Amino acid sequence: MGTVVGLPAVKRRSLAVTVAVAVGLGLLGACGGGGSGGDGGGGDRITVGVLLPGGGASRFGQFDKPLIEERLKELCPDCPAANVAATPDPQVQQQQFEAMITRGVDVVILAAVDPQLMRPSVESAHRAGIPVVAYDRLAQGPISGYVTFDGEEVGRLQAEGLLTAMAADGDDGRRIVMMNGATTDPNAGWYKEGALKVLKGKVTIGKSYDTVGWRAENAYVNMTGAIAALGGENIDGVLSANDTMAGAVVSALKAAKVRPLPPITGQDADLLAVRRIVKGDQYMTVYKPFKRATDATVQMAVALGRGEEVEAIATGTVDSPTTKDVPAVLLPSVSVTVGNIGETLVKDGMYTVDQICTPALRAACDRAGLT
Repeated sequence: MGTVVGLPAVKRRSLAVTVAVAVGLGLLGACGGGGSGGDGGGGDRITVGVLLPGGGASRFGQFDKPLIEERLKELCPDCPAANVAATPDPQVQQQQFEAMITRGVDVVILAAVDPQLMRPSVESAHRAGIPVVAYDRLAQGPISGYVTFDGEEVGRLQAEGLLTAMAADGDDGRRIVMMNGATTDPNAGWYKEGALKVLKGKVTIGKSYDTVGWRAENAYVNMTGAIAALGGENIDGVLSANDTMAGAVVSALKAAKVRPLPPITGQDADLLAVRRIVKGDQYMTVYKPFKRATDATVQMAVALGRGEEVEAIATGTVDSPTTKDVPAVLLPSVSVTVGNIGETLVKDGMYTVDQICTPALRAACDRAGLT
């Protein structure tokens, strides 16, 4: 992948992850006895701070956090637990980060709400001798490691899925709406770039939106505007960058009484999205096996907190706007449609059939082979 302004320049050795490390963004996990002041000298007893861009019902709260907590306990069973720091507010996250630095944690796992805004805090941590592992989103500043899913592949899977669905529907028209993520998130541009490489010359993009904060309410407003401008019957597909926005797109289309719904993509394999796929309201989602990512992230964090190198864990390097050759793990993702829910999400233990198949969806689940 070539270097794109604002996107990570990737130098891959391999996309296969050969390390096993499991945990999921979301807790202020601790590996050791109470903040050594970030001296990096380590020993086995270290404290790990984790900063997440969401908790509770968000993907980070449901999946990443418990996985991270589990893996930290496996790698450092005698380490004391710490508090989770999760917020969608970038200013609050900055305050949380500064508090961790003051507290003297040994290493920080950072899934930044706003990677650019967090740069001063990353620099402060660096001056204090506290390494930072960027998780999911490439933070700016002197980070020591990065773990994420290959964003270009995510966009490619979404675009390929959308083209397949439109062809299956027999649509001659190829006018789509793109519901992209927030410009403050470098991953959003990465996904968009990957999608456009597939879509170029094959569709007309009727409307394209950068959705502030990845928020459902903003996606709903944007989609309502697209329907008004283009006409619901003239929208052949919607490339939604994640499932939260996909749900808002579905709601806007239904409110405008658009029938049948055009194919809609997503990302994150949210339970509500999986149910929409079974029902037929959403065509596909991109499943990112979070355990692989949290495994690699926690392994990096523990190694750095103990003063060890992480090059053996990394599968390549990336360049951020501020830092070159950051050791990185880039993981593959999986396209999920109604036909492979069982062999992907259910098989991996992400959801049970009973969780997916509500009474109202029982007949649709039977047709999908989810029994």
